[in-house]
Amino acid sequence: MARTTSGSALIADSLIKTYPGGRGKQRVKALDGLSFEAEPGTIFGLLGPNGAGKSTTVKILSTLSRADSGSATVAGIDVARHPDRVRRTIGFVAQKPVSDPMSSGAENLVLAGRLQGMPARAARARASELLDRFSLTDAAARLVKTYSGGMARKLDVAIGLMHRPQVLFLDEPTTGLDPEARTEMWIELEAMARIEQMTVLLTTHYLDEADRLADTLAIVDHGCVVAHGTPNELKNALRGDTVIVELAPDADPAAALRVLSEIGILRDGTTNGSTVRARADVGARALPRVLAALEDAALSVASATVARPSLDDVYLKHTGHAFTDAHSFATARSRDSEEDAA
Repeated sequence: MARTTSGSALIADSLIKTYPGGRGKQRVKALDGLSFEAEPGTIFGLLGPNGAGKSTTVKILSTLSRADSGSATVAGIDVARHPDRVRRTIGFVAQKPVSDPMSSGAENLVLAGRLQGMPARAARARASELLDRFSLTDAAARLVKTYSGGMARKLDVAIGLMHRPQVLFLDEPTTGLDPEARTEMWIELEAMARIEQMTVLLTTHYLDEADRLADTLAIVDHGCVVAHGTPNELKNALRGDTVIVELAPDADPAAALRVLSEIGILRDGTTNGSTVRARADVGARALPRVLAALEDAALSVASATVARPSLDDVYLKHTGHAFTDAHSFATARSRDSEEDAA
């Protein structure tokens, strides 16, 4: 299949999508004019908390759902006018497993290839190639139900790659994996993007995952793109440093935040558990005053550091609230709901 060599591989233009509330609940606007473009051969990340609209965006681009208004193209193909052509162009790795647990890894891959119209010999050869790529050759004949979570997730990604798609959608590819399995998956995804030379749309609510994998990033909040650029561009656009204070167990974070807001040299203060974060023009100069103010207020400090801006700081700058707070709230709100659970 010919690769997209010019123009944008993905375009979302002013997408709006509203879901019925159900059970007497209000309607939910999952997308509110969302727009972005992704260049060919890159990993484009959609970063946002649960309920931000990431999965809804992927569903529209992959033809699993229709937007109420707006338009979208994949590899130059309009998703609403030519959904069948789009489906032949893409691979889709959903959050939930797609493999048959009662079949072997090799059988799952060959079946996926055959369903995409691949000849049997070509499907077997491609399956063997991907099993080797994802270090699953030794488990190729085992039933998938015996796989670890990390192995099963690798198989899901391999299934999405069987027919060599131009564009691959990865919807929260490492959700549910332990830290070691997540790191292994990152390594595999980086190699995959390089070898396959495809465009990848990655949705994630992990800040470190977006920072590591995405060539370009769109931060999504309440169905809108609030910031766009490379991870480094987004972080470097923030002026100054981040002051991070870890309070002692007996210290009140809310009281500490009030004290720091009165110093006059800090901005964008937030709390997360016992951690207080705020922005300063020059962190090294601000830190002594921060510690002195907390000491005067009898608020004990366990540790204090100065760091360069992070994606959490970028999110706070553009939305007015911390990413961790937004994610926790959205997770609780959307549990057992039909709302988009990114």
